[in-house]
Amino acid sequence: MTIMTQEEGRRGGQLRQALRLEWLTVGWNFVEGLVGVSAAVTAGSVALLGFGIDSFVESASGAVLVWRLKAERTGMAPAEIERLDHRARRLVGVSLYLLAAYVAIDAALSLWRRERPSTSLVGVALTVVSLFVMIWLARAKRRAAADLGSRALEADAFQTTACWWLSLITLAGIGLNAALGWWWADPVAALGMTPLLVREGLEAWRGEDCCRDG
Repeated sequence: MTIMTQEEGRRGGQLRQALRLEWLTVGWNFVEGLVGVSAAVTAGSVALLGFGIDSFVESASGAVLVWRLKAERTGMAPAEIERLDHRARRLVGVSLYLLAAYVAIDAALSLWRRERPSTSLVGVALTVVSLFVMIWLARAKRRAAADLGSRALEADAFQTTACWWLSLITLAGIGLNAALGWWWADPVAALGMTPLLVREGLEAWRGEDCCRDG
């Protein structure tokens, strides 16, 4: 009985740590989305707009993980968790597909019309900070996923790593525009992020297969 209590206590601590990471993900992505979209509208940046909207989608995805981890802590039936998680992640997947389509069309039109975005120092600063935050979160989530044996958390760590790549691509686009005046780098970066958005959407859509705990 004592051994079981110790194991339950250890797992409870691991669940609390995972929840803290997911709450941080939700909060950071929400703030990142607000700043990113505001800066994108001000500068007319397609890449930064896609990055900002994706942050809101990732915040919703993190909220799904928060709910899932809390459900495990309260003892909800695994089958019920899987059923609700499946529905939520399908919605996230559809949102990412729609975002990828919107960004691709908007970026293509910007190139066709030769629309020149303004320099966004706020966007540059935001994506630089995001690079450090995302890589730290991804590593911490992978460790937590290994401790818990959670495929859901492992998949979320992959999504966070994808966000790191989105930050890098966005920074490249808006950074080249700011430093060298290469206006076309912004919409090209936006086009470059669409495969990542589709990949994220696919991972979320297949959540019932790739994200099942165990």
